[in-house]
Amino acid sequence: MNNQYVLPTYGRAPITMVKGEGSLMWDSDGKSYVDFCSGIATCSLGHCNPVVTDALCRQAKTLMHCSNLYGIAQQNELAEVIVRDFIKLPGRVFFSNSGAEANDGMIKVARRFGHRRPAADGSPRYEVITFQKSFHGRTLGSMAATGQDKIKAEFDPMLHGFKHVPFNDLAAVKAAIGKETAAIMLEAVQGEGGVNPCRPEFLRGLAELCREHDLLLMMDEVQCGFARCGTMMGWQAVAPDVQPDCVSCAKGMGGGFPVGAFWVSNRVFDGKGTELSSIMGPGSHGSTFGGTPLACATSHAVVTEIVRAGLAERANRLGDKIREEVLSWNLPVVEGVRGLGLLLGIGLNAGLVDVPEGGTSAGVVSNMLREEGLLTVPAGPDTVRLIPALTIPEDVLMQGLGILKDVLSRF
Repeated sequence: MNNQYVLPTYGRAPITMVKGEGSLMWDSDGKSYVDFCSGIATCSLGHCNPVVTDALCRQAKTLMHCSNLYGIAQQNELAEVIVRDFIKLPGRVFFSNSGAEANDGMIKVARRFGHRRPAADGSPRYEVITFQKSFHGRTLGSMAATGQDKIKAEFDPMLHGFKHVPFNDLAAVKAAIGKETAAIMLEAVQGEGGVNPCRPEFLRGLAELCREHDLLLMMDEVQCGFARCGTMMGWQAVAPDVQPDCVSCAKGMGGGFPVGAFWVSNRVFDGKGTELSSIMGPGSHGSTFGGTPLACATSHAVVTEIVRAGLAERANRLGDKIREEVLSWNLPVVEGVRGLGLLLGIGLNAGLVDVPEGGTSAGVVSNMLREEGLLTVPAGPDTVRLIPALTIPEDVLMQGLGILKDVLSRF
């Protein structure tokens, strides 16, 4: 709860969480909840999974922090797994603390690339095309990249160099490309914007435009990545043949511990054999806390478990199960189920929901679900997002779906 010492930047629910175990949480009054939120797709292995807590405690007893002025073995180990088992393309990784930081880093890569590959008149290219309803973070850079005006109010002027075009509209992207354009940045599934999946033909079309115009294709996998969408990374569920130039990630790779990263391809981009990842040399980027031994050891345990337990396949199977179950109810308030794997959104018929002034149908329904013991999160005004842990037991999943059915049946 907000108090006199904490800035009131969040619209918090009137409860305080004190304990989590698996896919259950408890508040300070002892009430239990089925968690279909997972810290907004962050607690990928559930709450207090021994895989996570054991790795964290073990590393904390050895070395928690070390300056990036020195070698950090845990970074090398984690980066290897990310490149080999998740991205599956040659490249290098920079470690940050969050998704917004990772996206800021990708934007810097695009701008440096635009200097190394300038326009025909020799002027640097710096512009990044992103999409309406996208969400890339709340730092000045990632906020400017985000295609939602509501998060930008009274923070202008925005960082220059971004165009926002309609999602899944290839013609609009073609029209937006100019001499300053250096990159295209998108989410495989727009999570905050309403759980809107990218169409395969659209992503393949973007990749072709990038080849044609010498642009970087940058995937924001902060919410979509690490098995959430039923494949190791979200874009692979949409068009596995596409090869991005940069990928950002965070959330699920830490299992609840703060960590982020961005990957840059090793592809050669000029006639001199220069690898794209090599343009970010010493002094080009940095972070005091990015890639600490503690963060990397914890994340390594999480991502290794995702691979070992086959959690991408499980997310795909359980996602299909949720979709089939919800659609089988044939409820008038449900307009459809969108998304991939365990990043799903239930589209609501807002006209059937009594919404107070200033509220949204998704907010009303999410509040009702919480009161009945199910934690969800809105995605835009008329979509309820379902993002449970990749490890959620099937009986707990069905318990949560029972609450969901009961509440949605009231409309």
